[in-house]
Parts: sequence; C-alpha cells; structure tokens
Amino acid sequence: MFAQIAFRVVVCGNTDNEEGERKIIYIMNIAFNKTDGLVPVIIQDWQTLEVLMLGYMNQEAFDKTVHENIVTFYSRSKSRLWTKGETSGNFLHVKNIHLDCDNDTLLIKVNPVGPTCHTGSRSCFKTDYNQNFLFQLENIVADRYTNPKEGSYVNKLQAKGLNKIAQKVGEEGVETVIAALAETETDLINEASDLVFHLIVLLREKGLNLERIALNLEERHR
Repeated sequence: MFAQIAFRVVVCGNTDNEEGERKIIYIMNIAFNKTDGLVPVIIQDWQTLEVLMLGYMNQEAFDKTVHENIVTFYSRSKSRLWTKGETSGNFLHVKNIHLDCDNDTLLIKVNPVGPTCHTGSRSCFKTDYNQNFLFQLENIVADRYTNPKEGSYVNKLQAKGLNKIAQKVGEEGVETVIAALAETETDLINEASDLVFHLIVLLREKGLNLERIALNLEERHR
C-alpha cells in the first residue's frame, strides 16, 4: 500500500538537519499487508528523544494522522480509530515520520501536550526522566530568545551581547578546571553544569545548536 504524505520522511534512519520541517512530498511504501493491515508505531518525544508509547495504525489511521498532524491510532481493543488525546486533550502533535528498512514499523517524533500515558505519566515506559534534558534546555533557551521574559537570566545575557556570553563560557571553563583539580565532586558537577548551560546560550547566540555539534562529533568519530 502506498501513502502520499507531506512530511519530511526518513527511511532506515537517514536524516537531514531540519527537524520537524514539512516540505517534501514523498510516496511512503508502508507494508500494512504484513500483519493484517496494522503496523506498530513507536512514539518518541522530538525534544528529549524519550520513547513515550507504542501503538498501531492501519491505512486510515495513518492518513488521518498525516492530514491532521495529530497522531491517530487504530485501537485493537475498541476496533476503531482512536486519536490520542481525544478525551484527555493530551494530543501528540507530529513533527516527523520515519519508516524502518522493512517498511513495516513507523517511528513518529511528536510534540506531546501533557502526559502521554493514561496513568498520568510522561511515558508508558518507566524510563529515567529527562535522560536527554540538554535538548529540552536548549529549547528553553531558544524560547527565551524568541519570547523574552522579564528577569530571565538568558535574556540578561542576550542583552549584553556575544562578547559577554563568550566571556562567561571562558570563566565557567576555568572554574570547571579548578573544581576538577582542587575541589569536590559536587563542585565539579555544578561548575560543569554552568559551563554547559552557558555554552548552549553561546551556540544560540551564534545561530547554532547541539544537533550541529553532535553531527560534527559523529562525523569526526568515523
């Protein structure tokens, strides 16, 4: 079965650097016929990369998801389409869709509204909270740049400009070294946290992000 979708589609994990951008029309060959018309769908938080839940889609659920940009499953227990959040309001807004190399499993990265699990938990799996909090922190910094808030430390740094932000990164770097050589483990953790935070602000000031750094490190690793 073929489905025409207006998402940036990634097959077998190949991706570009434009997260969530919907701009390419693709024909996605999803093998709904392998398992009685249903394929498993992994739902992942697009910011923290935390796996939130597993559901199933048939062709109709997939088409509705693409059309509305909100995740709709096929409920095997209710034998009907089920839009996540239709009762609770905790919708899953689609950022992008990935199809695996066997064409029979979908990975959908989403921006969740509220908790995903019916128990009130963030995730249906008992994973560690915010295991990728750095990405969430980066988005918080980006939001402060776009929507300044009175009293925000990020906005105070932003107002002082690039030179001051770069200076803070240097200062925190020195303090991190001192903590590593002569202070406690707690001091080192605190100073390293300050360093990473200010580095995120510096990257945002220069129009860069952690993804660019990760891609560069991955390329250098090869």
